[in-house]
Amino acid sequence: MKEKSISLILHDVRSAHNVGSIFRTADAAGISHIYLTGYTPRPYDGSLPYTTKPERSIIKTALGAQEYVSWSGHETAQEVISTLAAEGIRIVALEQSSRSVDYRRYEPSFPLVLILGNEPKGIDSSLLLMCDDIIELPMYGQKQSLNVSVAAGIALYHLIYSR
Repeated sequence: MKEKSISLILHDVRSAHNVGSIFRTADAAGISHIYLTGYTPRPYDGSLPYTTKPERSIIKTALGAQEYVSWSGHETAQEVISTLAAEGIRIVALEQSSRSVDYRRYEPSFPLVLILGNEPKGIDSSLLLMCDDIIELPMYGQKQSLNVSVAAGIALYHLIYSR
Protein backbone atom coordinates (compact mmCIF):
# COMPACT_ATOMS: atom_id res chain seq x y z
CA MET A 1 0.00 0.00 0.00
CA LYS A 2 2.94 2.39 0.55
CA GLU A 3 3.33 2.93 -3.19
CA LYS A 4 -0.25 4.26 -3.18
CA SER A 5 -0.03 6.53 -0.16
CA ILE A 6 -3.38 8.20 0.47
CA SER A 7 -4.38 10.52 3.28
CA LEU A 8 -7.62 12.39 3.95
CA ILE A 9 -8.69 15.90 4.87
CA LEU A 10 -12.10 16.09 6.51
CA HIS A 11 -13.07 19.74 6.40
CA ASP A 12 -16.10 21.05 8.29
CA VAL A 13 -17.74 17.63 8.40
CA ARG A 14 -20.57 18.20 10.89
CA SER A 15 -21.44 14.69 11.99
CA ALA A 16 -19.29 12.83 14.51
CA HIS A 17 -21.05 9.67 13.33
CA ASN A 18 -19.71 10.28 9.80
CA VAL A 19 -16.24 11.04 11.15
CA GLY A 20 -16.22 7.74 13.05
CA SER A 21 -17.45 5.86 10.00
CA ILE A 22 -14.71 7.43 7.86
CA PHE A 23 -12.09 6.42 10.45
CA ARG A 24 -13.32 2.85 10.23
CA THR A 25 -13.22 2.87 6.42
CA ALA A 26 -9.80 4.59 6.44
CA ASP A 27 -8.40 1.85 8.67
CA ALA A 28 -9.80 -0.86 6.40
CA ALA A 29 -8.37 0.89 3.33
CA GLY A 30 -4.90 1.47 4.81
CA ILE A 31 -5.11 5.27 4.76
CA SER A 32 -1.95 6.86 6.15
CA HIS A 33 -3.35 9.91 7.98
CA ILE A 34 -6.54 11.91 8.52
CA TYR A 35 -6.35 15.69 8.87
CA LEU A 36 -9.41 17.03 10.71
CA THR A 37 -9.90 20.70 9.87
CA GLY A 38 -12.36 23.44 10.70
CA TYR A 39 -15.14 22.32 13.04
CA THR A 40 -14.87 18.63 12.17
CA PRO A 41 -15.27 16.68 15.45
CA ARG A 42 -12.07 15.07 16.77
CA PRO A 43 -11.67 11.68 18.45
CA TYR A 44 -10.96 11.57 22.17
CA ASP A 45 -7.32 12.53 22.74
CA GLY A 46 -7.03 12.00 26.50
CA SER A 47 -6.67 15.70 27.28
CA LEU A 48 -9.81 15.74 29.42
CA PRO A 49 -10.86 13.32 32.17
CA TYR A 50 -14.13 12.68 30.32
CA THR A 51 -15.39 12.21 26.76
CA THR A 52 -17.75 14.59 25.01
CA LYS A 53 -20.86 13.48 23.15
CA PRO A 54 -19.16 13.85 19.72
CA GLU A 55 -16.14 11.89 20.96
CA ARG A 56 -18.43 9.09 22.20
CA SER A 57 -20.16 9.04 18.80
CA ILE A 58 -16.81 8.68 17.02
CA ILE A 59 -15.78 5.89 19.41
CA LYS A 60 -19.07 4.07 18.81
CA THR A 61 -18.97 4.24 15.00
CA ALA A 62 -15.20 3.88 14.49
CA LEU A 63 -15.14 0.68 16.58
CA GLY A 64 -11.60 1.48 17.73
CA ALA A 65 -10.23 2.48 14.31
CA GLN A 66 -9.45 5.96 15.70
CA GLU A 67 -6.73 4.23 17.74
CA TYR A 68 -5.02 2.83 14.62
CA VAL A 69 -5.34 5.58 12.03
CA SER A 70 -2.95 8.49 12.50
CA TRP A 71 -4.82 11.80 12.77
CA SER A 72 -4.30 15.44 13.63
CA GLY A 73 -6.55 18.44 14.20
CA HIS A 74 -6.02 21.77 12.43
CA GLU A 75 -7.87 25.06 12.48
CA THR A 76 -7.80 25.62 8.72
CA ALA A 77 -7.72 23.37 5.69
CA GLN A 78 -5.78 25.98 3.72
CA GLU A 79 -2.76 25.60 5.97
CA VAL A 80 -2.79 21.80 5.65
CA ILE A 81 -3.28 21.91 1.88
CA SER A 82 -0.43 24.42 1.42
CA THR A 83 1.93 22.30 3.52
CA LEU A 84 1.05 19.06 1.73
CA ALA A 85 1.28 20.67 -1.72
CA ALA A 86 4.75 22.01 -0.87
CA GLU A 87 5.74 18.41 -0.01
CA GLY A 88 4.68 17.30 -3.50
CA ILE A 89 1.49 15.59 -2.43
CA ARG A 90 -1.29 15.69 -5.01
CA ILE A 91 -4.38 17.53 -3.71
CA VAL A 92 -7.65 15.92 -4.83
CA ALA A 93 -11.18 16.97 -3.85
CA LEU A 94 -14.27 14.79 -3.97
CA GLU A 95 -16.89 17.28 -5.13
CA GLN A 96 -19.28 18.08 -7.96
CA SER A 97 -18.02 21.09 -9.88
CA SER A 98 -17.44 22.35 -13.41
CA ARG A 99 -13.82 21.08 -13.12
CA SER A 100 -14.63 17.63 -11.75
CA VAL A 101 -14.13 14.37 -13.62
CA ASP A 102 -15.90 11.07 -13.11
CA TYR A 103 -13.96 9.14 -10.46
CA ARG A 104 -13.97 6.05 -12.71
CA ARG A 105 -11.94 7.90 -15.38
CA TYR A 106 -9.52 9.52 -12.96
CA GLU A 107 -5.93 8.27 -13.06
CA PRO A 108 -4.37 9.24 -9.75
CA SER A 109 -0.77 10.11 -8.98
CA PHE A 110 0.54 9.18 -5.56
CA PRO A 111 1.02 10.27 -2.87
CA LEU A 112 -2.29 12.11 -2.67
CA VAL A 113 -4.67 13.59 -0.16
CA LEU A 114 -8.41 13.35 -0.73
CA ILE A 115 -10.50 16.22 0.62
CA LEU A 116 -14.02 15.54 1.87
CA GLY A 117 -16.24 18.43 2.87
CA ASN A 118 -19.33 19.64 4.64
CA GLU A 119 -22.35 17.41 4.12
CA PRO A 120 -24.91 19.90 2.77
CA LYS A 121 -22.57 22.63 1.45
CA GLY A 122 -19.71 20.62 -0.03
CA ILE A 123 -16.16 21.93 -0.30
CA ASP A 124 -15.75 25.69 -0.36
CA SER A 125 -14.73 27.15 -3.74
CA SER A 126 -11.60 28.73 -2.19
CA LEU A 127 -10.38 25.24 -1.27
CA LEU A 128 -11.27 23.84 -4.68
CA LEU A 129 -8.98 26.45 -6.24
CA MET A 130 -6.09 24.95 -4.26
CA CYS A 131 -6.72 21.44 -5.64
CA ASP A 132 -4.77 19.75 -8.39
CA ASP A 133 -7.77 17.62 -9.31
CA ILE A 134 -11.47 17.30 -8.51
CA ILE A 135 -13.28 14.01 -8.85
CA GLU A 136 -16.98 13.27 -8.53
CA LEU A 137 -19.29 10.33 -8.17
CA PRO A 138 -22.03 10.34 -10.83
CA MET A 139 -25.51 10.96 -9.41
CA TYR A 140 -28.63 9.58 -11.05
CA GLY A 141 -31.32 10.34 -8.45
CA GLN A 142 -33.09 13.49 -7.37
CA LYS A 143 -30.90 14.31 -4.33
CA GLN A 144 -27.63 14.51 -6.27
CA SER A 145 -25.61 13.60 -3.20
CA LEU A 146 -24.44 10.76 -0.97
CA ASN A 147 -23.63 10.60 2.70
CA VAL A 148 -20.01 11.77 3.08
CA SER A 149 -18.87 8.51 4.68
CA VAL A 150 -20.43 6.43 1.88
CA ALA A 151 -18.85 8.67 -0.77
CA ALA A 152 -15.49 8.39 1.01
CA GLY A 153 -15.62 4.59 0.90
CA ILE A 154 -16.44 4.46 -2.80
CA ALA A 155 -13.72 6.95 -3.74
CA LEU A 156 -11.04 5.45 -1.49
CA TYR A 157 -11.46 1.92 -2.76
CA HIS A 158 -11.42 3.14 -6.34
CA LEU A 159 -8.17 5.02 -5.70
CA ILE A 160 -6.62 1.97 -4.04
CA TYR A 161 -7.46 -0.30 -6.95
CA SER A 162 -6.63 2.14 -9.74
CA ARG A 163 -3.69 1.40 -11.99
